Amino acid sequence: MRKILLGVIITLIILFCFKYCGDKNEANIVLKENSALIQEQIKNVGKLVVTEGYFSEVFTYENSKAVFGDLMEAEKRAVVIVNANVTVGYDLSRIDYKIDEASKTLHIINIPEEEIKISPDLEYYDIQEDFLNQFEAEDYNEIKETVKSSLMKKVEGSELKSNAKNRLISELSKFFILTNSLGWTLKYNNTPIDSMESFKTIDFKL
Repeated sequence: MRKILLGVIITLIILFCFKYCGDKNEANIVLKENSALIQEQIKNVGKLVVTEGYFSEVFTYENSKAVFGDLMEAEKRAVVIVNANVTVGYDLSRIDYKIDEASKTLHIINIPEEEIKISPDLEYYDIQEDFLNQFEAEDYNEIKETVKSSLMKKVEGSELKSNAKNRLISELSKFFILTNSLGWTLKYNNTPIDSMESFKTIDFKL
């Protein structure tokens, strides 16, 4: 009788061990699958998010220099019409992140800063130049740099950057939706993201 009872106990212990190990492996598989799903989402979001805008400006370029000492001045001027294509983008393939499977946490460590690209198309009108002060390559380079500097100020004062950030937040919100649905935690620089609205309060230049 004792042998039968001992055999039953040993059998139950073996079955319990098998079930425990099986449940633990199943949990690990689910965890690995969740990690893979999160990595796949990051890969899908890892693209260039771009907001595009157009600016038009009219500039008058003037330059004068003294010749023959201070006896006279030689002048040159031109009217420059500028049509520029401006893009503000985030290269999300450069997101720095870490997946902590033990705590089921996705850490977003760093978001790349926005990239502003200005592509101006310049047309010159009413070009006037003195024989002793003619337009040269450095004049055109100076005009182009001045135009870009002026357009950059306009971009900073426009809604283009805020629109680009809104698109960025829209893409990042996909991380919150996924991690929340899987029972994971999403953090940015160790700050928990507990709602869609939380993204709007983040300073992405940290």
